[in-house]
Amino acid sequence: MANLSRADAAGKVMVALDKPDAAAALALAEQLRGAGCWMKVGMELFYAAGPSVVRELKSRGFRVFLDLKMHDIPNTVRGGARSITRLGVDMFNVHGAGGLDMMSAAAVGVKEAVDSGDAEHAPIVIAVTQLTSTSQSVLNEQIGIPGQVEDAVVRYAKLAREAGLQGVVASPLEVAAIKNACGTGFITVTPGIRPRGADTGDQSRITTPRDAVTGGTDYLVIGRPITAASDPAEALDTILKEMTEA
Repeated sequence: MANLSRADAAGKVMVALDKPDAAAALALAEQLRGAGCWMKVGMELFYAAGPSVVRELKSRGFRVFLDLKMHDIPNTVRGGARSITRLGVDMFNVHGAGGLDMMSAAAVGVKEAVDSGDAEHAPIVIAVTQLTSTSQSVLNEQIGIPGQVEDAVVRYAKLAREAGLQGVVASPLEVAAIKNACGTGFITVTPGIRPRGADTGDQSRITTPRDAVTGGTDYLVIGRPITAASDPAEALDTILKEMTEA
């Protein structure tokens, strides 16, 4: 694989804005403005600040991944997908554990919003497979799914593809298996990215930015190594250098 340019590397990075309010999140985002990376808005920030923080990030030129992991009955997810599409995000996710009908309903909701003229574009829709905090013992003994983590991840990925979604969230360790099962064009978004020497935190299935890029992932979700750094822009720069050397 040819080395990534800096711009290409930045376009693969999604910075997790796990902040308690809009002011803190936007202050951090402003430090990274112009870098070319995405912003990921998760539950903590969205539940505190609501849709307005997404609109503000979009107005500042960021691409936004709304990470709410919708998991409900199909009709509710369909309506939620319509609302999220109208909001103008570039990507959002549902939970693969909701099953084929639920994931298909999300795709339908997106199409309805676009066809009605209420949305300018259709976001990328992906499914969560297994959280990167899920270890083998947690999968088997607590969640109650037998077999290997990779098998469960690939099963959800195949369902997501069948439902008409464009990709999945998975750990970087499962990217090769997902691409093999679903095709190289099937998108993988990978949390659990830790630069060399960084604390692993609460993640179980992790790898470095360099190894994630070498492994063929499409997007890298990176939170604390950037957001908790004394200089987030410098931390991002270090990560991009590691990626371009892959």
